[in-house]
Amino acid sequence: MANPLPNKHTYATQSDAFSAENDLHRRSIAKERNESLGAKPLGDDGGHNSADDLLEAMGYKAELIRSRSTLQVAFMSFVLASIPYGLATTLYYPLVGGGPADIIWGWVTVSLIILCVAASLGEITSVYPTSGGVYYQTFMLAAPSYRLIMSWICGWAFVVGNITITLAVNFGTTLFFAACINVFETEPEVGIFAAEPYQIYLIFFAVTILCNVVSALGNKWLPYLDTFAIFWTFAGLICIVVCVLAIAKNGRNDAAYVFGEFDPSNSGWPAGWSFCVGLLHAAYATSSTGMIISMCEEVQQPATQVPKAMVGTIVLNTIAGLIFLIPLVFVMPDQAELAALVSAQPTPVIIKSAIGSSGGTIALLLPLLVLALFCGIGCTTASSRCTWAFARDGAIPGSKWWKQVNPKLDVPLNAMMMIMVVELALGLIYFGSSAAFNAFSGVGVICLTLSYACPILMNVITGRKQIDLGNFHLGKLGWFCNIVALCWSALALPLFCMPTAIPVVPEYMNYASVVFFAFFVVATAWYFVWGKKNYQGPPTHEDAVLEARRASVISHSGKGQF
Repeated sequence: MANPLPNKHTYATQSDAFSAENDLHRRSIAKERNESLGAKPLGDDGGHNSADDLLEAMGYKAELIRSRSTLQVAFMSFVLASIPYGLATTLYYPLVGGGPADIIWGWVTVSLIILCVAASLGEITSVYPTSGGVYYQTFMLAAPSYRLIMSWICGWAFVVGNITITLAVNFGTTLFFAACINVFETEPEVGIFAAEPYQIYLIFFAVTILCNVVSALGNKWLPYLDTFAIFWTFAGLICIVVCVLAIAKNGRNDAAYVFGEFDPSNSGWPAGWSFCVGLLHAAYATSSTGMIISMCEEVQQPATQVPKAMVGTIVLNTIAGLIFLIPLVFVMPDQAELAALVSAQPTPVIIKSAIGSSGGTIALLLPLLVLALFCGIGCTTASSRCTWAFARDGAIPGSKWWKQVNPKLDVPLNAMMMIMVVELALGLIYFGSSAAFNAFSGVGVICLTLSYACPILMNVITGRKQIDLGNFHLGKLGWFCNIVALCWSALALPLFCMPTAIPVVPEYMNYASVVFFAFFVVATAWYFVWGKKNYQGPPTHEDAVLEARRASVISHSGKGQF
């Protein structure tokens, strides 16, 4: 890393007295709470103390308990994606986009690309492991002349992406639940549950409240819940695979159909573009990749554990996704019939077609429904940390409320409740448009993709010099991963604003483009109206001072290669 030159620019939201206090008192209140709760304190061998030392070197005091091990943070990362649930709720997109080839090869393609995204973010996170995540990283990597507005846009994209993807998960759970109930229908498309807008909203309301209650009141038990979710997922996955392939009441498709059939006629788009639009299925399931960064301040050794968890989870998700998708395509009924479903939820229909029994179908769908709740809880937890961290740096109006950590629950409860209210308010859009889920999932993917691209782009612009000291350095391979990640971002932003099929009618329009454009305009305008006066970035002083403190801590902890 090049030696930083001292400069006269200062970026601080904390007073000099507060910063001095941080330097003198290197053990925070959170550590005292940690010890009082019986957590094992670690010393200078790379445990809690060195992680908190690095956090303080970056200008923050530790306020959350570091309770997650390497496996536990990896398990949470897996739960955030929740394969196979994430693939089950959005299977409609590749079905319309191209069918079997779009489902299978779209998943493989996006997974390999997201592996590059995860590796790129992992490198940067190993140097800047804070709950501020990509927003903080963008600020530190960007040049002083534009770091404020870049980190502002990145931070708001990250917050909006976290909120809307959590909203999409809970709304997807609601729609999937309604489709599961209707496996008991006696005639096709004549369900026993009408799924009126008010019914859908009430279920969504209940799911959202449940996820927030569990996340807030059961914080210390969440690592164990994530661990249980892993075993639950693979047990359910095995049951689905074995049953649908063994019974296959309506027969099985051949391998040539499963891996080679491509029919874009249901979308109306040209073949190549139709395939790309269908990639929203895989992009949605993998969009949570960088959300785990917001948990850095609750991880024992975030500089190494979080990057490994991000990359390892993508590999595990890719395998689990193929194990889930390939058997479903082998027993999949007519593609056109599935594309015409009013519910836009083909997974229950595919499984019922293979099993031939409503009772057996609901038994196989139950693991996916439970996993859906695990996913909602995980996303609620991550989004609350992301919002809290952004508020901590004064970027959200009313920051003094949203940056508070509840000392009894050890969670940013105010930020969590604010997010819950926003999600419940946005859910009301469903009364006006049945395509609301498309907009929620699309905006979530677009905003998260943009937020992930920001620090990667800044890293490339600076020649990757600032990540040399990281514990997850990829060397020359990092350049390849960075370029792939940025190319994917350039494609994904316009791609996922497109409607699934044409011609477009108002009720099936993809309003993600409208919402995203509105977000971008409002965020930029709000910066010049309010942010330019009130937002000064993370609590750092001169860059040279920060870099010297950070380098000292990392050198003491030990440098490693991936």
